[in-house]
Amino acid sequence: MESESLSRIPTIVVDGDACPVKAEIAETARSFGVPVLMVSSFDHRIQAEEGVRVVQVDRSDQSADLYIVNHVHAGDIVITQDYGLATIALAKHCRILSFRGMEFHADNIEFLLARRHAQAKARRQGKYGKGPRPLTTDDKKNFQAKLVKLLTNLQEFHSE
Repeated sequence: MESESLSRIPTIVVDGDACPVKAEIAETARSFGVPVLMVSSFDHRIQAEEGVRVVQVDRSDQSADLYIVNHVHAGDIVITQDYGLATIALAKHCRILSFRGMEFHADNIEFLLARRHAQAKARRQGKYGKGPRPLTTDDKKNFQAKLVKLLTNLQEFHSE
């Protein structure tokens, strides 16, 4: 079954509620002929466009994540900042990129989950950090370059 899924064209599946790189994803996917599935709650309005299918789910906390988990296949590319979703997608043999272009994989996900746990514990004790820095134009360009590289590598793998 895994070899079947590796021979199919991957879909880029986007955790779309807070995704700041939607335009970069759509542009890059079109240039590679790869379909995009953007998943978001009804609270966020995302427009479908050429090559981009939009699915809206209810506004409960994990609805988008559950939809994504139930609809990804081995070889798909998941775009998310959510470490929990990334962990499940990794187990389903997907490739995962953050909005800043960091690839989540078996070698870094445990560290990221442990850091998230430590930060949540600190917040419960009243210690708050600054949060992530705003996404810059350079961050978006870096994300797009990483997505291009990932799609190029997958394309070369499938042509062998």
